[in-house]
Amino acid sequence: MSDTGGHDPDSNELSPEQRLEPQNTRLINAGIVTIHDMETLRACVAYENANQQRVQILRQLEERATEICSRDD
Repeated sequence: MSDTGGHDPDSNELSPEQRLEPQNTRLINAGIVTIHDMETLRACVAYENANQQRVQILRQLEERATEICSRDD
């Protein structure tokens, strides 16, 4: 079991493709919410820009970046 105060360390082992390509939008949302660092987020933005270029997904990634930056301040 993971502790309730931190994030799941295994979540960073998902590739951008695994986070952004499921057919179920709830899985995509979960993949985005479990991004905890800017390096992973940048990789996902690059993947999305190179492949699907879905505006809604890019907006969600932008919102997640804002959350990560505000947490780090």
